[in-house]
Amino acid sequence: MSRMIYVDNAATTRIYPEVLDKMMPFLTDQYGNPSSLYSFGQYARQAVDEARDTVAECLNCRSDEVYFTSGGSESDNWAIRMAAHLMADKGKKHIISTAIEHHAVLHTLKALEKQGFEVTLLPVGQNGIVSAKDVRDAIRDDTALVTVMFANNEIGTIQPIAEIGEICREKGVWFHTDAVQAVGHIPVDFAKMNIDMLSLSAHKFHGPKGVGALIIRRGIRFPSFIEGGAQEKGRRAGTENTAGIVGLAHALKLSCERMEKTIPSLAAMRDRLITGILNTVERTRLNGDPVNRLPGNANFSFEGIEGESLLLLLDFKGICASSGSACTSGSLDPSHVLLALGLPHAIAHGSLRITLSDENTDEDIDTLLSEIPPIISRLRSMSPVWEKIQKGEDYE
Repeated sequence: MSRMIYVDNAATTRIYPEVLDKMMPFLTDQYGNPSSLYSFGQYARQAVDEARDTVAECLNCRSDEVYFTSGGSESDNWAIRMAAHLMADKGKKHIISTAIEHHAVLHTLKALEKQGFEVTLLPVGQNGIVSAKDVRDAIRDDTALVTVMFANNEIGTIQPIAEIGEICREKGVWFHTDAVQAVGHIPVDFAKMNIDMLSLSAHKFHGPKGVGALIIRRGIRFPSFIEGGAQEKGRRAGTENTAGIVGLAHALKLSCERMEKTIPSLAAMRDRLITGILNTVERTRLNGDPVNRLPGNANFSFEGIEGESLLLLLDFKGICASSGSACTSGSLDPSHVLLALGLPHAIAHGSLRITLSDENTDEDIDTLLSEIPPIISRLRSMSPVWEKIQKGEDYE
């Protein structure tokens, strides 16, 4: 092939050239500290304030509800830990989440369990969507927090966030959503959806790595997450990453402005890929809801193969894809998300996640449809598991 085909945009995206241009002055000539009182520093302060306003406009929240962080994992940790400990002082130590959350959420919840909190992980249906009714039924008098991801990073399913938000507001329970995969890709309305806390990360929507935000509804008085200075209204100390913050805001603005065009375009490419793979490769499953999913996400399970071998052969062809979350790429364990859908270990091991961006083309889809089936056939020809499947034997 003449060029690399990058279809792992859920892991990270290429920074938009316009975003880099917007950042460059703050990486070169305009390097002032936003906390400095002289005009050179105040120019940087103005840029940070304008970025905060831009984020607020894109997500329908207030500017004073936007707190800049290092990314999604920090934002998730901050929201969940602070909410848990604040509500524990009121005798509430029960947290509700789902079995398919990102590890930034699940590992934080495990740590809180060791500190005496009780966690309820709700199951999802075979389509990867949690029931809002299950959330309602799980809420107790001592429930401190509900945290449900907006869209899943592996299978792309979109959760009923507005409905869950309405339930939590009615019950007087704080609601946090990890919206890292949703922001910049589908419409997100912080106020209208009754969200109390929302996490996002710039590099998922063509912004720079190492910068994100936590939106905290006005009226929730969190203590400081990082001590040492008055930055971020005294809640997160540390000199602001001015260039990164400017890049985050501009990337979000561009992504939201282009969304009306990119959503149908990506969905069309995604659906053509899904139809082509399912019609060409036998014993293949699409993971997640076929309709209620992110426009650029397609996740398959191929029986009789190992996902790692598939990724290596795709890489040899110049195709960058993944088998699940980039945060667990070094693990040989099957995806906890696929296991939560009810897939057996052997099938969960043979997964492929393809995530498109607006920089992918129809020609990329043509290449994927021509390269993936023969690679699957090659791997299956060497697989004793596939041989058992062909004979109708139990391979679990």
